[in-house]
Amino acid sequence: MPNTSPTSPPLQDGDLLAAVDLGSNSFHMIIARYMLGQLRVVDRLRETVRMADGLDGKGGLSADARARALECLARFGQRIREIPPTRVRALATNTVRQLRSPQTFLAPAEAALGNPIEVVSGREEARLIYLGVAHAQPPKPDQRRLVIDIGGGSTEFIIGRGFDTLERESLQAGCIASTRRFFPGGKLSKKRWKDALTEIGAEFQQFATLYRALGWHEAVGSSGTHKSIGEICAAMKLTKGAITAQALPVVREELLKAKHIEDIQLPGLSADRRPIIAGGILVLEAAFQALGLEKLMVSKAAMREGILYDMLGRAGASDPRDNSVAALMHRYAIDENQAGRVEATAQRMLAQVASPWQLDGDDARVLGWASRLHELGLMIAHSQYHVHGAYVLENSDIAGFSRQEQQVLATLVRTHRRNVPKNAFEALPDRLLLATRRKAALLRLAVLLHRAHESDPIPTLELSADDNRLSLVLSQEWLQTRPLLRADLIGEVEGMAGLGISFKPFEA
Repeated sequence: MPNTSPTSPPLQDGDLLAAVDLGSNSFHMIIARYMLGQLRVVDRLRETVRMADGLDGKGGLSADARARALECLARFGQRIREIPPTRVRALATNTVRQLRSPQTFLAPAEAALGNPIEVVSGREEARLIYLGVAHAQPPKPDQRRLVIDIGGGSTEFIIGRGFDTLERESLQAGCIASTRRFFPGGKLSKKRWKDALTEIGAEFQQFATLYRALGWHEAVGSSGTHKSIGEICAAMKLTKGAITAQALPVVREELLKAKHIEDIQLPGLSADRRPIIAGGILVLEAAFQALGLEKLMVSKAAMREGILYDMLGRAGASDPRDNSVAALMHRYAIDENQAGRVEATAQRMLAQVASPWQLDGDDARVLGWASRLHELGLMIAHSQYHVHGAYVLENSDIAGFSRQEQQVLATLVRTHRRNVPKNAFEALPDRLLLATRRKAALLRLAVLLHRAHESDPIPTLELSADDNRLSLVLSQEWLQTRPLLRADLIGEVEGMAGLGISFKPFEA
């Protein structure tokens, strides 16, 4: 069975890290060794899985695509079996995002890989792509860069400066998806191409004006699609590997000499890419037209490299999730003093029950974020503010967070007060359920203890846990002056029952 996510110890020289990218066309894995603050790649694996080919349009996945994916992940899992699970991060992208019931695929996929698999949003995918390209080809700090990544199921557009993104977009127009959508049965024609170009171009216009106004100094294409098109341009002696506005129509006309995808004969095109190259060239031509591109350089780096460098940030002092939480606090005018009091008490209690409840440093970090964000919904309305806050956290694109991580935060905020809905934890994978329920109990108590927004410290606070039982001891003298708190603690016995926890408040 896959490992859960234990505490991540500081990186040491010689440590191995692995990033797994479950793309819609290919699965990639990159393994690197950490040395003197740098990453040195020691192994790369890539397999063409074509998961997007298995989508049925209703959120289902074909048995063949599922089997290909699980077999690939089992091979990847064998390679990283000796790497600690805290040093492995596996992310799934567009195809898994489109599944009607992602967990029915993720559960066996995690078992095959031997590690958790997280699903990321399109914009988080875009951030990681940019991060990978930026580290592979460091940009000039004061210049903006456009990065385009055409995957199997979606295409990401990013404008960034240095190592930070300024704008991120993700559209449902990948090389596999577009080939299936616009060339059903594999039939090619100039009319089909023209109509498809118009349709995709209209979709790109929703952000093209903003991007062109912001501008960039250089444009870079990431992923296998751009690499293949660049190789075709070079083989046709149109460029030396870059993709230009002059070369792309020539490539397209050569492609359209074939009347069927199986008959495509482009110089430099691999047999592996032939079935999906039409959709890739189509999407890229639409991007060139919409953004007014003249030249696109090709990068070998992609999201998998970005995952590795993001892991470095998470293991150090530059976790992007901390910045995102701080930005949310600012945007929703959260009372920082109150959030700080709740967080301090929540962490104080977690330290007391960490061992019996098997909570670790990663749980402490998540509890801290939830404590800081628990009043996020107050900016929307006081009534049901925990529901509003949970909705924002669940449905926003929050840089640095996977969908599962956002769902955990949303669940903690949703259940930090009032009755706990029976379906509050339904969206979480089984491996996260118990720890999330226990963190929810700690957050509920911390919020309750600071309901009066008092700045004075709590003199006595002793918490003990045993399986699904929780006992709290507070100063009797302190409680006597706080009858509302005493009543709230008595009422919390019923509230905790909704988490499956037996709660007993005592007075010292």
